[in-house]
Amino acid sequence: MSGHSKWNNIKRKKEKTDGQKAKLFTKVGREIGVAVRMGGADPASNGKLRDLIAKAKSLNVPNDNIQRIIKRAEGGEKDNYESITYEGYGPCGIAMMVETLTDNRNRTAANLRHYFDKFGGNLGNMGCVGFLFTQKGVIVLDGEGLDEEKVMEDCFDAGAEDFDMGDDVVEVTTDPDSFSAVRQALEDKGYTFISAEVEMVPSTTSAITDEDNQKLMAKLLDALEDDDDVQNVWHNLENEEDLDR
Repeated sequence: MSGHSKWNNIKRKKEKTDGQKAKLFTKVGREIGVAVRMGGADPASNGKLRDLIAKAKSLNVPNDNIQRIIKRAEGGEKDNYESITYEGYGPCGIAMMVETLTDNRNRTAANLRHYFDKFGGNLGNMGCVGFLFTQKGVIVLDGEGLDEEKVMEDCFDAGAEDFDMGDDVVEVTTDPDSFSAVRQALEDKGYTFISAEVEMVPSTTSAITDEDNQKLMAKLLDALEDDDDVQNVWHNLENEEDLDR
């Protein structure tokens, strides 16, 4: 992605409204519940849970809320969620991957098909765009007031693959298998996290220049992000900063 686009999009992560944050709290809470049921309630032995607790803290979810979610899941909460990733095309053929966590796959598939059809895209078959993306650990740190050389040294000492600093933020990429260890090492060094997740990173990007299609893309992204079943949306749109969202 172009640097201009990347830093604008990262800034938007920092500036989410209270309403958006509340929805993110709910979604990460669901992820934590699933992680507890799959791997136990002790973050020391459940690496996925440990990463999700760090993610929740980066979203400023109160510790009491996190512990409540863990206890509820540990107590045998009945919700039975499954993770399903859908692939498709947005306006102008933009490649999109949508990660969901759902207790009703028929409802989720119908909703996603409706959003794509309504806003100029189409939901595709498994594998139609997945080859355009590579799984990477992506850690975004608050870089305000930090020394670039020191940050770079700490990141590579922690095992990072790559490092990029700009506009008071630092983007660190890792191999997915090293993500937890790198995130933990940077946390131990006292860095402040804006976000830290394993993401699907596009190998190539495309721009939408037509204003009407930009509006459709913005509406599609908003509809997907507002859906309670959708956990993450990845795409290869190069100029997301041009969307009016």
